[in-house]
Amino acid sequence: MNDTRRRSALQPPGDPHGNIRSGIPLPSTAKKPTPNPRMSLAGPAIRLGNPYPVPPSTNPRNSMARSQNNNPLLMSNSKLGKTPLSNSARRGSIWAGGPGAAQASSSSQVQKDPRPIRDRSFQSKERVDIVNFLQRAGLDIDMNQLVNIQSKNYRAIFEYLVQVLDPFHPIDTSMKFEEIFIPALRALHYPYANAMDNKWLAAVGSPHSWPHLLGVLHWLVEMCKMKEHYMGSGHPTLQNPTNVPEEFHDAMDHRALAFDYYEKSYHLWLDLIDDFVEPNQHLEDRFAKKNEGVQKDLESKRQQLDEAKIEYNKLTTAAAPVAKLQAENQTLVRDAEKFQKILGQYEARKQKLANTIASEKLELANKEEYLARLKAEQEELDNVVKEQNLSPEEANRMTSDYEMLSRNIEDLKQKIAETEKTVMSLEVSLANRVSATEEVLHTYTLTLSTLGLLPPLPPPHSDIDLTLELNTATSDVRQLLSGADIRKVVKPTLSHVAEFKRSERAEVENERIRVDNEIEQLTLECDTIDDEVNQLEKKVAAVNEQAMDLHNAAQRDALVSNEAARQLEATIASAKTAAAANGTGVKSRLNSLQLDYREQMERVNRLKNETVRAIIKNGSEIAEFKTEVSKRLKELRECAEMG
Repeated sequence: MNDTRRRSALQPPGDPHGNIRSGIPLPSTAKKPTPNPRMSLAGPAIRLGNPYPVPPSTNPRNSMARSQNNNPLLMSNSKLGKTPLSNSARRGSIWAGGPGAAQASSSSQVQKDPRPIRDRSFQSKERVDIVNFLQRAGLDIDMNQLVNIQSKNYRAIFEYLVQVLDPFHPIDTSMKFEEIFIPALRALHYPYANAMDNKWLAAVGSPHSWPHLLGVLHWLVEMCKMKEHYMGSGHPTLQNPTNVPEEFHDAMDHRALAFDYYEKSYHLWLDLIDDFVEPNQHLEDRFAKKNEGVQKDLESKRQQLDEAKIEYNKLTTAAAPVAKLQAENQTLVRDAEKFQKILGQYEARKQKLANTIASEKLELANKEEYLARLKAEQEELDNVVKEQNLSPEEANRMTSDYEMLSRNIEDLKQKIAETEKTVMSLEVSLANRVSATEEVLHTYTLTLSTLGLLPPLPPPHSDIDLTLELNTATSDVRQLLSGADIRKVVKPTLSHVAEFKRSERAEVENERIRVDNEIEQLTLECDTIDDEVNQLEKKVAAVNEQAMDLHNAAQRDALVSNEAARQLEATIASAKTAAAANGTGVKSRLNSLQLDYREQMERVNRLKNETVRAIIKNGSEIAEFKTEVSKRLKELRECAEMG
């Protein structure tokens, strides 16, 4: 009970203006009142700050929880894409109506723009940069529209760039452009805002005002580019918990995880839940992952230490290296002596083999001399056989050989005739095959042209010519086809090209299968997100109904309070009438009734402010949630289209 009273006492004072962004309708999304609702300790959100001066509150006691939180861990970007601050203190409101802006405007002086804004070439560069950025953002604009600028087009471009640079900047389209132009520049800390004049907006294209106004657009474009580069850089100062690696040592990574933990715990605390089980478990698991790498490194270091200790013990317990070397030296000396003995034995064996070879050579020379004598005797016997006459048996044998040779000649003549007939038929078939071969070569050449394999070929076959020509006039079969060698050049090259095409086709097929799988997965994710969006829309409708109930209850309380106020006014009127007759006692009663009336009015104002604050809070949360869901769906659609 004491804790509930303490937390209720920290509620911020009422805001007479309701802290409502001008020109933006707020949905009725406030929750139903609870017995002891927990209000946010951060006060009104900075992004919904009123850009106009706020009158002092009727409640003299200030809130203990200001919107400028000094906790550096709460300055990280949340899931809504806020830009973090690098310093340790939260800066004041950046709107023109905030206290920080008021002090800056009071102390600032007119600063001259050092840029050559009146230089024609510099103006051309500014226009090119602006048009390129807007066209890349998807706006339908060209250079002619920027050269011949009109006031409404300038206001549209200015408001678009301001919203890109700060999506939560309040812009009321119903107000005049002169009323929002300079406050917006001061809110965005344009360094030359004090040098601007609202009279220039009446004719933005005039030679006197256009250089300054063009410089404003160019400065906003450069700031948008810097923001886009910074938001997509993945820098640790963004403090996005999804970008924190498993092993991290940067202080910004610690701050990102701490802010994520505070955010989840704070939402649970606002829902009257004091046990932060899920945030604690998530943070413990995150640091457990970080500690896994440290533990593995520690284990490896310990293992290396154990191995070093074992090696040290071996070195200390083993004998000295000198003794080991001396023992090896003695062993080598003994081996050298044994080697010398074996070397002497091999030398004796070598001498014995040399003597054996000399004796074998002598014996070989004797054998060659004996062979020469045998050849001379054989020649003498052949001469004797030639000088002798032939016998009758030898004559008969010669006659039979002559007849047999004659028959062989006749057979050969018949075979020659048959061969000529075969040659004629082969010539006909050769002509047919030559024509068929020419057709095949023509088809081969057309196929090379269709496949793009005519010279020059792509690397690494740029020096190879695959074309072939038939040369039927040659007598050498190897020269029938002029061109590259079919077996050594053409066939391997075609095989390599076919293998390369098959591999490319396989890669394309694999890529197609992978893309199909990714598309199916993205389709499933889209269906899942659609289901989640439907459920969230149902929840939003329920919250809207609760907000309407809360609004109706607030109106009923206001009617009751007004009725009570009217009764008190009647009572005061009657008391004034009676005071004239009753004197001092009636005056004291009148004073007490006036005090009751003021307390009742303060209670009515407090109830109104609390109701408006609850509606604003729930409406801003729903608007931010819808913005985040739309951004995620857009990213998912772009990813699916790119896949």
